[in-house]
Amino acid sequence: MLNNLLASLPFMTEARAELVINGFLPMLEAAILVSIPLAIASFFIGMIIATAVALLRISSSKHWLYRIILLFAKTYISIIRGTPLLVQICIVFYGLPAIGIFIDPIPAAIIGFSLNIGAYGSETIRAAILSVPKGQWEAGYTIGMTYMQTFRRIIAPQALKVAIPPLSNTFIGLFKDTSLASVVTVTEMFRVSQQIANMSYDFLPIYIEAALIYWCYCWVLFFIQARLEKHFDRYVAK
Repeated sequence: MLNNLLASLPFMTEARAELVINGFLPMLEAAILVSIPLAIASFFIGMIIATAVALLRISSSKHWLYRIILLFAKTYISIIRGTPLLVQICIVFYGLPAIGIFIDPIPAAIIGFSLNIGAYGSETIRAAILSVPKGQWEAGYTIGMTYMQTFRRIIAPQALKVAIPPLSNTFIGLFKDTSLASVVTVTEMFRVSQQIANMSYDFLPIYIEAALIYWCYCWVLFFIQARLEKHFDRYVAK
């Protein structure tokens, strides 16, 4: 019945309908087992990098060591923001072996994605922190809090409310960008769709199906983003 329904669609035939049906579960499985964990792991590591770089950039220290580290941080951000993500991933997987560093496909993809998210996310987090009035920092110091205590208990919750929308969009973009991991032989969802399409030499229906699966996952992420925004609105308002 499903075959007949799909075959009735424009540009579809019974053979294409069967191809789409048979390809659905392998692509869905690859998305659940590889694409989503890859995005989550990369985002988590990237946020650690982003937070560290953001805190470094807003620090007012004048120490010479701080100035050197800050220069490295700014150079890192400039390089990552000025080069394509695909090139970054290829350098990690295909370029580093030239100097004797060999990394497996999935760790290589995570490193590439994490460094990219760290650079872009640091600018988002820095802007969110700077949006909190300086008086909030002073209030924390007045009652005896240290720098990190003030940041964790007072600044971070307010900054997080500002950062949630752009960071959520960053994660959604990262989930879609996991398709780039296919170039370093990671068997994520898009690579599975490529393998299925290559076996049949019929690319259009499989790639459209892959696009629809990405779209459905993104709608779920849009819903989660909306819920997070409402949650933090209520949290900060208390």
